[in-house]
Amino acid sequence: MKEQWGKLTDDDLDQIAGKRDQLEGKIQERYGIERDRARRDIDDWYGHQTWH
Repeated sequence: MKEQWGKLTDDDLDQIAGKRDQLEGKIQERYGIERDRARRDIDDWYGHQTWH
């Protein structure tokens, strides 16, 4: 996750704790993008992961 969204801090990741809505909110906050855009970015990122 930190490779994709380098602006997220370790504290952010601890607060998110695997909760997608929290991740969307933090990405929206850190990158100044709309929540729908954050959601699409997460979907794209998740789709490219080999561990799921």
